[in-house]
Amino acid sequence: MVNQQTIGDRDTRLSPEDLDALRDNLHEQRLFREEQLRQIATVASGADGPTRRGSDARTEVRDALAASARMVLADVEAALDRMAEGRYGLCHLCRRPIDRERLMIVPQARYCARCQQVREAGR
Repeated sequence: MVNQQTIGDRDTRLSPEDLDALRDNLHEQRLFREEQLRQIATVASGADGPTRRGSDARTEVRDALAASARMVLADVEAALDRMAEGRYGLCHLCRRPIDRERLMIVPQARYCARCQQVREAGR
């Protein structure tokens, strides 16, 4: 469902042009994360064994970067799926439209700003 509402002073409407721009952004992010994961895998396959000083720390950082890239990639792909299904732009918790401005900044956002804050406060 494409978002076509205005709540208070916050504009939540997404025009067809907005959706095109957001889709392009998500595709670019997907390509970036896929390339990032390829580079991390290349570095990992060429890394020396654990005998090198600091190797454990590098492995830990590399693993954390790869996990983060995989997580963002999954979020991007989920957002593209929501677009294809016509469910893009609705909060997964409250089902209200996510502000247009928020989506322009974080196009893979699953939650409106209020619900995101509630989720983060609960961690």
